[in-house]
Amino acid sequence: MTEASLLEQISNKEILADSELFKEIHRIKHQNEGVIAEMNTGYHDAVETLQYFEAITGKKLDSTVTVSLPFYTDFGAHIMLGKNVFINQNVTFVDLGGIVIEEDVLIGPMSRLITVNHLLDPQKRRGLLTKPITIKKNAWIGANVTILPGVTIGKDSVIAADSTVTTDIPEGVIAAGTPARVIKQLISDEEEKNEDFK
Repeated sequence: MTEASLLEQISNKEILADSELFKEIHRIKHQNEGVIAEMNTGYHDAVETLQYFEAITGKKLDSTVTVSLPFYTDFGAHIMLGKNVFINQNVTFVDLGGIVIEEDVLIGPMSRLITVNHLLDPQKRRGLLTKPITIKKNAWIGANVTILPGVTIGKDSVIAADSTVTTDIPEGVIAAGTPARVIKQLISDEEEKNEDFK
């Protein structure tokens, strides 16, 4: 089973702990654990780090991607990174449900992107429910931000440090708080100059 077909099978669906899908998920997870541990041990230059990251995700990455170590993921195979992405130290991706990071995105230290919930039904609690996270082009995720399952962060938006994002954030805004709320609309320097001349 390919990672793409696995992602299609589990998206927005209950995965029960005794199912074949659950076993397949843990097979891939265990396969990546050794590589992740090795990546986070000792010094690795930018080229070596990208090689580790490609082994974990199973995808070719552009040379403009920067991942500062240590980096943590519980799965790894469902991470997709665009060009010129920067991920700072001690970031965690819980990516079973799929994490798409578009180009030019900045992710601050200690941030967590979480695509998995356990099930609310006490009888099924060990089971999982996944929803994807998408971070659109040129967004900036501040330090120590938590993004929960199913969230999309709009193009050019900024999520303030220490925020918890529980719902979609539109493009071109600053959002802050727990839960994160839009606090400001962003405009470019050029737009600001044009406003001054009106």
